Amino acid sequence: MERKNLILILASVGTFVEALDIAIINLTIPSIQQQFGIGAETVQWLQTLYVLFFGGFLIIGGKLSDQLGRKNIFLLGLFLFMLTSLGAGLSESFGTLAIFRALQGLGAAFIMPSAMSIVTNTFKEDQERNRAIGIFSSFAAIGSGSGLSLGGIISTYLSWHWVFLINVPILFITLIFAYQYLPKDEKGVSQKTDLLSGILLVLGLLSLTYGTHELVHIKEQTLLVAGSLILAVILLASVVFRLKSVSQPLIDLKLLRHSSLVVSNLAFVALGAFFIGFLFLISLMLQKDMNHSAASAGLMLVPFSIMSALVAKFILPHVAKRLNSSQMGILGWIFMLSGALALLVSIYFGHPLSMVLLGTACISGIGMTFCFTALSVLGIQDVNPSSYGVASSLSSTSYFLGAGIGLSFMTLMSQIFPSELAVGNLSLIILIGYAVFALTMLCFFIFKNIKIAESEIAVS
Repeated sequence: MERKNLILILASVGTFVEALDIAIINLTIPSIQQQFGIGAETVQWLQTLYVLFFGGFLIIGGKLSDQLGRKNIFLLGLFLFMLTSLGAGLSESFGTLAIFRALQGLGAAFIMPSAMSIVTNTFKEDQERNRAIGIFSSFAAIGSGSGLSLGGIISTYLSWHWVFLINVPILFITLIFAYQYLPKDEKGVSQKTDLLSGILLVLGLLSLTYGTHELVHIKEQTLLVAGSLILAVILLASVVFRLKSVSQPLIDLKLLRHSSLVVSNLAFVALGAFFIGFLFLISLMLQKDMNHSAASAGLMLVPFSIMSALVAKFILPHVAKRLNSSQMGILGWIFMLSGALALLVSIYFGHPLSMVLLGTACISGIGMTFCFTALSVLGIQDVNPSSYGVASSLSSTSYFLGAGIGLSFMTLMSQIFPSELAVGNLSLIILIGYAVFALTMLCFFIFKNIKIAESEIAVS
């Protein structure tokens, strides 16, 4: 059992670091802008590139994890993430930093599905597996929640370089222990990987997210933006055609017959759009609308990182015993919705700090922990263990596709309907819309299952 727990910790550290790096850059943006003399629109690409490469390559990472071995791909992802973190931290130009940031996303795309596959193949009994996935997923939620606070503190008292360099010693130690203690991959039958579908999928997602991100410039660059969106449709349609026609497809479309997987992925799209949007908005609200420094904003957010860890450790296991994954997902989304409503109300009362922090507590401290854990469990509950890698990567792809498109849509709306405040009410109304969509999907899923159960009882 001790070896199993060590394996769980190693896999969780990997996902903690990749989740941390999504959030940690938000409060460092002003200092990066100042050093390189660039505008907000340019510096945004640091977040966008990471999300694009992370989400775009996740399916390939999951497939390679299933076929080449989860340990091999996990070690490769850790090594690549460590090297690119070092390169990003030592960058002396924005172009170099952007390249390393994109490659960080590639490393994360190998880490996430292989780490999930390691956990699900190590813990095989249902109750034991659900507990392990809960802990693993809570590390991702904690990493996302603590990124904001750490980013503000590090960028103020050290420099923005250290938000990347801090990864290097952590990953180096994790690499050594992972190489030593992770079980060897089982010898399996060699299968061809449908790399063409993978490449087409990556290009399609990149083109779709780029086109959505650049919609704000469609009047100045009509051909480029429209062409990007049309190209995305063509590429993604060709992927679907190949998945139906090749003998060994990158993604087995039969997986989509599981309604639990479909609902989980749709809810993950909303979660990515909601949480990445929240990270972006709360950093703007605290620094621009409430005039706090990056360090001050970061320190204010520290308690919610601790709260997230405490919820994951002491509350989540008890809730998981009483509620199934879809019910726990609804509970998490209720907290997310409540947090967004609190932030919206705070705008009309002059941003009282207590109300802003209450909203942050609901979202970052509690809601994200429940949502990420519940949706991760829901996504694989009906899937064959041999497809855990692809199933988990599908969920993560949905999360980051939602993040890229959701944030771009929010930015587009704020450009069309500008506000005197850095964070206007429209942006928060959009967040509320994401939460309502996810709640509707999960409630419909539960209602449908109840109807199926009642009909089966009636027949018997």
